[in-house]
Amino acid sequence: MNKAFLEFEGKRLIDRTVTMFRDIFQEVILVTNSPLEYLDQDCIIVSDIFKNKGALGGIYTGIFYASCDQVFVSACDMPFLKRSFIGHMIECADRYDIVVPELPDGLQPLHAIYSKRCLNHIKKLMDIDDLKITGFYRGLKTLKIEKETIKSFDPEGKMFINVNTRKDLEHISSL
Repeated sequence: MNKAFLEFEGKRLIDRTVTMFRDIFQEVILVTNSPLEYLDQDCIIVSDIFKNKGALGGIYTGIFYASCDQVFVSACDMPFLKRSFIGHMIECADRYDIVVPELPDGLQPLHAIYSKRCLNHIKKLMDIDDLKITGFYRGLKTLKIEKETIKSFDPEGKMFINVNTRKDLEHISSL
């Protein structure tokens, strides 16, 4: 089962995400290792440059192919993304290599802005198979958006919920 194709409120998760991103960004890049499944999407579709490197490899690939210096990266399985919060992150990004939300349980690296300056740092980690996403943050200028700011955009605390299974989908449908 491909979680990107799970439906929430009558739309597939991938359709919700791509539609929102097309409204916000001039360029939308979808990184996948099964590109034929996404030919119906109105975006640039690319496959991982370095195979078997997990989400870190996907982030690297998206940044690599982007035509701009800074890239908003998100998983496709987050149905409660907020345009206003993404806009806030973009407004903060000019002076930073990384802009990432920080909740009490940790950073949200799959809902972050990364600059092209991150590429060499990511590549060094992938070369040694250290695939923890936040592992490359050290040495880069990072803005961590604190929970108070996040809560002002997302008082219900739903923005970072992700859907991995049909059971997760049933759970969020009741929220």
